[in-house]
Amino acid sequence: MKKIIAKVEYDTEAAELIGKKTSGELGDPAGYEECLFKTADGKFFLYVNGGAESIYKKEDIKRVSKDKAQEWLNA
Repeated sequence: MKKIIAKVEYDTEAAELIGKKTSGELGDPAGYEECLFKTADGKFFLYVNGGAESIYKKEDIKRVSKDKAQEWLNA
């Protein structure tokens, strides 16, 4: 997935996958996944996707700071 945020392109195909977290089972309408990525120039973003009843009702990319990325990894 690709998304442009503040004139910066975030691309799951071009970035490095740092970590992945899932909630629920496959097919669970409340289940979701979060994948943390790092771009070649050091920016972090989360790829998120979930079921119809989850906190992520659709596929999206959300940029995160280095500090928030570290908090996500430590959680």
